[in-house]
Amino acid sequence: MVYWHALDTPETPTAQAVFARGISAVPDNYICVGVSSGAILVFDVPSKGSNITLSEVLEEHKESITDVASECSGSQECIANLLWKGTAVAGYGTGQIRLYEAVTGILHAEINAHARWIYSLDIAPFSGLLLSAAEDSFVRVWHLAMTPETNSMEVAHLHNECVTDTQICGAKFCDGDGYAFAVTGYDLSEIIRFVQS
Repeated sequence: MVYWHALDTPETPTAQAVFARGISAVPDNYICVGVSSGAILVFDVPSKGSNITLSEVLEEHKESITDVASECSGSQECIANLLWKGTAVAGYGTGQIRLYEAVTGILHAEINAHARWIYSLDIAPFSGLLLSAAEDSFVRVWHLAMTPETNSMEVAHLHNECVTDTQICGAKFCDGDGYAFAVTGYDLSEIIRFVQS
């Protein structure tokens, strides 16, 4: 109802769908809603009463917003990080991987990669393959590629392995091309090696 009451969209062509996706509560009595125009609507929610007002419209995205999330504590645990071709790659306790422009700090991509804490990241420098391993028993291989025309990072999921009954605590590529990787776990007396076939 917040979206319906607060938006007037006469300029929207009839062939284009208008939608709101993602709603998130933000500290200090605000609600953020992502919309199809790429804007994020920030609503002020009073602590008493029902007079919700549109406080601000953030217009930074060129494409539709498909999800919105907030983190209340103000600090997320960054467990693993590395640098590759001017991109800082960070793995978080939320299971997310984020890719930042190393010089400016601009966020290029955010991946909901795992269901639990990411404990290890590695990159095969010659192929741009990224390896992530997490507490959810999964090891995933991603491909990173910089698009020069748009100066943006493209990420593709290539492969995953489930190491059953193991709390993974480390993973590493065995070569610079990423043809093989090794995994170990907490209380595991062996190193498990996976090879591309």
